[in-house]
Amino acid sequence: MTYRDGIGVIAAASLFALSTSSLAFAAGEPDPPSSRYPGFQQPGQPKGNPPTQGTTDSKKKKKQQKSDQEFRDGYRAAYALVQAGEYKAAFAAFKALDADDTPDVANYLGYTSRKLGDYDASKYWYERALASDPNHVRTWQYYGMWQVEQGNMLKAQDFLERIRLICGGTQCKEYQDLKGGIEGNVAY
Repeated sequence: MTYRDGIGVIAAASLFALSTSSLAFAAGEPDPPSSRYPGFQQPGQPKGNPPTQGTTDSKKKKKQQKSDQEFRDGYRAAYALVQAGEYKAAFAAFKALDADDTPDVANYLGYTSRKLGDYDASKYWYERALASDPNHVRTWQYYGMWQVEQGNMLKAQDFLERIRLICGGTQCKEYQDLKGGIEGNVAY
């Protein structure tokens, strides 16, 4: 992909996301939580040490806020592309976030790779997400479905058990979805 093609994909992803942003929110996908990418401050959380007075600190804070907002907007745009089934564009949009060391982004890079049929790349991204957060339940779910698609049902069962332990039971959505995938009732 050339630089020009990449810019075109990102521009298309952004425009598409703006036109379908309600789709992402209707699907219930939250913004990535603060523990999953640097710099994000959830509303109402204590802000830690306040910056010292001065124009340099003020400029840094404004730049960080803009960066956080850009990340959230880009994440929402990429997620909207996933929901629309535009996996190649979604992969490019998640990659453009330059945050593939965070579990939510790495997980969706794995998911879009899997949907595009690139199981080796998908495995790499799922494992990268789990290296960043070993309890990232959605990655265990999606990687479990990867195992199902590969015919590794025993491994998928192991991942289902891991989800049960993380969730504290069998009622969480991730557990139910992977169980449905193992049983052949759900595909994602």
